[in-house]
Amino acid sequence: MNALHAGLAEPCSPSDIAVRQTRTGGTVEGKPEYEVLVTNTCECSQSRVLLQCYGLSSVEPVNRRAIRPVDEELCIVGGGRPITKGAPIRFKYAWMTPQDFPVISTQIHCQ
Repeated sequence: MNALHAGLAEPCSPSDIAVRQTRTGGTVEGKPEYEVLVTNTCECSQSRVLLQCYGLSSVEPVNRRAIRPVDEELCIVGGGRPITKGAPIRFKYAWMTPQDFPVISTQIHCQ
C-alpha cells in the first residue's frame, strides 16, 4: 500500500509507522511495566494501523482506546482513526518480557 508524500516523490508506507517501547521503571503484580509509543513519521496520515500483538498480554488494564485486539493475532491502534505526524499514540502494559509489535498494515491518506 504505497502512496506519495504530498508534493514529494518519496513513497509513504507502513514502514513509516515506528513502534518504540521503554520500561517505565514501574512494576505491576511483580511484572515490569512498558510504555509503547506508536508514531507516524510520514507527512501523510495513516489509519487502520494493525500491529501483530497475539492478544496483547498484560497484567494491568491496557487503554483500549489506544490499542485493542481484533483477533488472536492482531491489534488495531487508536480505534482505526488516522495517526498523523507529530501525534503519537501511547499505551502501557505490564508483562514478564517486552512484546514485539510489528506493523502488519495501514491505510495511507495523502492529499
